[in-house]
Amino acid sequence: MSSEGSFSLSLPTVDPLLTITHPQQDIWIIELHGGQDSRLTTRMIDEALRPALDVVEHNWCAMRDKHAKDGADQGGGALIIVGRRDQDKFFSNGFDYEAVKGNLSFLNETVNPLFARLLTYPIPTIAAINGHAFAAGMMLSLVCDYRVMTDGSRRRAWMCMNEIHFGARWPLSFTAILNAKVGSPLIRRRVALEGHRFTPSEALKAGIVDRLANLTGMSVESGTDKVLEEAMKLANEVKILASRGVWGAINTCLYKDCLEVIYSDVRAHRISPNGEAKL
Repeated sequence: MSSEGSFSLSLPTVDPLLTITHPQQDIWIIELHGGQDSRLTTRMIDEALRPALDVVEHNWCAMRDKHAKDGADQGGGALIIVGRRDQDKFFSNGFDYEAVKGNLSFLNETVNPLFARLLTYPIPTIAAINGHAFAAGMMLSLVCDYRVMTDGSRRRAWMCMNEIHFGARWPLSFTAILNAKVGSPLIRRRVALEGHRFTPSEALKAGIVDRLANLTGMSVESGTDKVLEEAMKLANEVKILASRGVWGAINTCLYKDCLEVIYSDVRAHRISPNGEAKL
């Protein structure tokens, strides 16, 4: 695969759920397009997202090796994850809950490895939140290093952990990620126990997202493009931070406690108050 900004790869190869593009030499974009709301299904994670992360890292490493061989400065890099680009309603609507509830292997073998991988990824990751981010969709954005969100001026967009409203327990990995990424106990209470629907401006004020993309006057066709434009600006600012090859190593130390919980999550959930395993 070329290290230049020219390729496009869709995964899986049959009925693809995402597409990787490379708009410039050191920035990659993963577009989620499994249905209209990009649910985080087993197939989406195991056959699309996790392999896509491997592809991008391999490509980035090849670029760095080429730079080193040419005697040039080792290149930085950044990865953007965005919801379906031909709409601006959803970033990701989370799990297909009815399909995965009670399935501990889904956490142990699929979800938690994805979250750990993103928390320790070797280049900065940016969630381009082009619409609603509900439940695990919000968690996917939180395990990225940065979050850029639509400002909601063209269409409503919320970040929300809504499990409290339909009676679903949180995996411990969710709790650990929230604690690691959101500093205020008051905001964590609103997220976890109140299931508050954060508007873009509320999410920015709470420190949940880093930037908003101004969509005033934008059409539905260009709304996501504007979010990606803002994410690209941020990517170009932070990509140099990966140039020394220690971004992932520092994140591994920074999120050590969170990662330990993620790795122990399923064992901890084998005993629940009523004796049944629950997701």
